[in-house]
Amino acid sequence: MLKNIRKFYSPNFNKIKRKKNNIKYIIIHYTGMKREQDALKRLTKIQSEVSSHYFIKNSGTLLLLVPELYIAWHAGKSSWKNKKFLNKSSIGIEISNPGHRYGYKKFNKKQIQILINLLKKLINKFKISPKNILGHSDIAPERKKDPGEKFPWKTLARKKVSIWHKINPKILSKLRNQKCSKKDNISFVYNLKKIGYSKCPEKYLVKAFQMRFRPELINGKIDKECLEISKSIVKA
Repeated sequence: MLKNIRKFYSPNFNKIKRKKNNIKYIIIHYTGMKREQDALKRLTKIQSEVSSHYFIKNSGTLLLLVPELYIAWHAGKSSWKNKKFLNKSSIGIEISNPGHRYGYKKFNKKQIQILINLLKKLINKFKISPKNILGHSDIAPERKKDPGEKFPWKTLARKKVSIWHKINPKILSKLRNQKCSKKDNISFVYNLKKIGYSKCPEKYLVKAFQMRFRPELINGKIDKECLEISKSIVKA
């Protein structure tokens, strides 16, 4: 369970409260900076005009930067299904990690356990579907890579705080790199639309999907493995 949430408030939020039932999504980010302290400073400095609701440190310490009923500035230009600019309908969680630019690394066990506990609390409090636990790259594929391919989405799904496919890995391995027909490609893109991904150039869309659901190979190319995973996620 969550204990000792530290308050470390950021001034970067909308001053008018939103209604509890307006919160439909949780967006997971990595900080993408060399030093944890610099990331925290940026999220709490008024000139930066960015923030999140929660910050999970390398130590596993959980910080509350913006109270949940206020709109934090973490998603930017974003979309999912028929929603745009998801700040107003989401809670943002930043996890300390240098990101792809500065030596991307695995998230440690303390961070992930705290995250799982936090997600369980938020899902229960705001009645959020596990389908609506998203990565920044899901809602902004052209701009963002976080939380990236090392983020353990499958572990979160086991704890019922995210979703994952139900296909046997041995079956999937045989489909990897098998070319798709033009019809298959169209089906794949249509499946991504049903999942929630918004229209953008195909290479970004495919990579965002692969980082989330096929992290072992992120090449921006649609193959039979990607197609089957997309079918499974549509049914999740």
